[in-house]
Amino acid sequence: MTGSEVPHSFRLAYVPGVTPTKWIRIWNERLPDVPLTLVAVSPTEAFGVLRGGGADAGFVRLPVDRTDLSAIPLYTETTVVVIPKDHLVASAEEVSTADLAEEIVLHPLDDTLDWERLPGRPAIERPATTADAIELVAAGVGVLVVPQSLARLHHRKDLTYRPVSDAPESRVALSWPQDETTDLVEQFIGIVRGRTVNSTRGRQAPAEQHKATAKAKAKAKAKRPDAGGSGGTQRKTASGKPAGRGARGGSGGPKGGKGGKPRRRS
Repeated sequence: MTGSEVPHSFRLAYVPGVTPTKWIRIWNERLPDVPLTLVAVSPTEAFGVLRGGGADAGFVRLPVDRTDLSAIPLYTETTVVVIPKDHLVASAEEVSTADLAEEIVLHPLDDTLDWERLPGRPAIERPATTADAIELVAAGVGVLVVPQSLARLHHRKDLTYRPVSDAPESRVALSWPQDETTDLVEQFIGIVRGRTVNSTRGRQAPAEQHKATAKAKAKAKAKRPDAGGSGGTQRKTASGKPAGRGARGGSGGPKGGKGGKPRRRS
């Protein structure tokens, strides 16, 4: 790379609640010359940022419109209800939506859960954001049902949360524009999917596989003790005795004559 060349960069969008730290660390280890820039987006604007070129890929919440975006589902989150620490529900390990029937359940405009019917009683107004709803929970106005990562993100000492067994769940995915599946996007997909640095993603050519196999066989054959050379074992005759010198260090027979008894003189 010459001094005038600028290295490529990779822009990664992410919605609240997603923590991409471990993937960023692996990226920096494998591609130290390619800076990764994080782009924080709300769930409602995430797809517009990807389509508009504001990010190369992003961690989003499903569903994803597959018309022009690709997506790899990653994990499903536990859904919890956020409540004051002294709330009656806090005494249970897990609750159901029926347990919230008498509660005012806040429904922020940026809610990420796909409700068929919101549990409990509705508030007079919908909070603009999840963060605003958390403040109302702390003020004793109502309770809030959200993915667990958002409850952790907006943690307060005076609040706690409990799993809701039958609430909708939120799924997180890696998404990117279908027409922009660049080499860097492929690199990041490999990191997210847990591929090793030496992985070929199954694209190794058959000729390369055959060459590697033949090389390994030749190396193994060279290590055999009977492969010839000075390191080989002593060759044996058909009778099973070692060939070469006799038992007394001789050549194996009398010198300069045939074997047997000497002839008598007449």
